[in-house]
Amino acid sequence: MKKLTRRQFLGTSAIGIGSAVVASQFPVSLKASTAARAVNYPVGFQTWTLRDKLDKDFAGTLKMMAGMGYQCVEMCSPPGYKDLGFGSLVGMKGKEMRKIINDAGLAFESTHYGFDELKNNLDERIEFAAESGQKQMILSSFGLPEGATMSDWMKAADELNKIGARTKKAGIQMGYHNHNMEFAKIDGKLIYDALMNQLDPENVKMQFQVAVISIGYKAADYFKKYPGRFISSHLADWSPSENKNVVIGKGVVDWNEFFAAAKTGGVRNIFVEMEPETFKDSAAYLHSL
Repeated sequence: MKKLTRRQFLGTSAIGIGSAVVASQFPVSLKASTAARAVNYPVGFQTWTLRDKLDKDFAGTLKMMAGMGYQCVEMCSPPGYKDLGFGSLVGMKGKEMRKIINDAGLAFESTHYGFDELKNNLDERIEFAAESGQKQMILSSFGLPEGATMSDWMKAADELNKIGARTKKAGIQMGYHNHNMEFAKIDGKLIYDALMNQLDPENVKMQFQVAVISIGYKAADYFKKYPGRFISSHLADWSPSENKNVVIGKGVVDWNEFFAAAKTGGVRNIFVEMEPETFKDSAAYLHSL
């Protein structure tokens, strides 16, 4: 089966799918790490591109990532991603998953969810997040079809506001993860800016996908434009000459600028999300900052 990136999958699917713990909750060995002091964030990773490995050896893959220098993980909801590589984890309870993750030396920060599962199974998903000790739930996409109107986007945003109000009552922050599609324009208006106006700034924070640098949008600009509106960020770097994502620090992203602006944006967590072969060197770069 041909592998798809999550952005490719979402770009061709009309079905929504999914994708801060304080220092005292991290293993002691992580508290004193260079990266935590220099960057002021635990170095995290998103599991989407590792789904094949996780499906075969969940605990072993997590330990492998911890060995590369990663300190926390963002999962994909096993029920929501059951047919996308996470099926073997569907029966795992929140406490069980948290224990395996913690035993690997990682903190369990966040999980991505699909829109349908949040609309139809929200109580169940909140229970999973609470049982596993997470304080963040992230909607990976509205899953709107190509040609959706601005009204469609705003209606979806209103639905997410209601979902975010419910997770807030449970002590869990709802977030929204962008892809390239939010940086298209409808009638001259950038969808991302329209969403920022429509989404409740308290009930729904944003998870910024740095990979949109490939189409000309910088995370730092948005952190400064919308201070306090962000909860986390997916990290990727981009090489225009190679026309592809590259190891963090090898592309065009100004990471010093990024981390300076991230504080203004309110970012609490960072998660590297690229192809598996980039993870080791990307972690090393982040630790070197």
